[in-house]
Amino acid sequence: MAINWYPGHMAVAVTKAKAAMAEHDLIIEVLDARCPMASSNPMVETLRTHRQRPCLKLLNKVDLADPVVTESWLRFFNAQKNVKAIALSCKKSGETGKVLAAAKKLAPHRNDNFKPLRMMIMGVPNVGKSTLINALLKRRAAKVGDEPAVTKALARYELSSEMSLTDTPGLMWPRIEYPSDGLMLAASHMIGVKAYHESEVAIFLGEILLARYPQALMVRYNFMPQSDALKPSDGVSVIEAVAARRGYRLKGAGFDFEKAAITLLTDYRSAALGRVSLETPESFAAIRAESAEQPVAEVVDPSSPKLPDEYLGIR
Repeated sequence: MAINWYPGHMAVAVTKAKAAMAEHDLIIEVLDARCPMASSNPMVETLRTHRQRPCLKLLNKVDLADPVVTESWLRFFNAQKNVKAIALSCKKSGETGKVLAAAKKLAPHRNDNFKPLRMMIMGVPNVGKSTLINALLKRRAAKVGDEPAVTKALARYELSSEMSLTDTPGLMWPRIEYPSDGLMLAASHMIGVKAYHESEVAIFLGEILLARYPQALMVRYNFMPQSDALKPSDGVSVIEAVAARRGYRLKGAGFDFEKAAITLLTDYRSAALGRVSLETPESFAAIRAESAEQPVAEVVDPSSPKLPDEYLGIR
């Protein structure tokens, strides 16, 4: 399944952001700590390197991510030129103080009233940019919502006489090259719901959880390892096992696959499954290497028919 989501306002926003970048000294890119590379817009990297701007990468929602994996990502990003990466949760008071300290170190030539530090904040939709801005300003200035693409225009905020911050809309890119990136973004609620099928995304999530966090599944849904019926072997059977344990059934005898899929996605997004990371530096490299050897996948039209009947419990 290939997921692509690029609402019309984003194309306009990219043009404005590209022009505005010339007037800024530093780019702050907000990433989701659970999938840092999948949530990193390649256009941001292209634009900032063209302008030779340093980048502060913020791995947000760190309280939802696997701490061991997050440490690996910090080492990965901090090894890059003109890049500083830190992990934080924008919703936790006191955490945003280290953002400004790190920004000043990346642009030491801009640190007084005569040469104020001009920062531009960028990131994909629903990654936490507005929450970060409100925390930095210590007031509710940027609109916050639990849906992608709440912010739709550039906005400038004066943090002090020495620092300013320009907010940009959540920006996707016209085509998500790697299908797994789109699935991770959808699972993490950073893509509009009309652009994907929740069951497909939940199957993908189930595969990752089964491979890396099987204990989280056992604890959350009380799977019985000794029972073949409730011992999942793949993503589909993970969803079916969730349906069985929660009693989700359709009229007749089939499992309510859709309801169970939404339950799994909701539990991941809320951290009810614990701290989970969807990608590691190693899995990122492996996916890129594998994709380089394969033909480009066909883009799926979200209006196409949904899952086969067997996924809905119709046998």
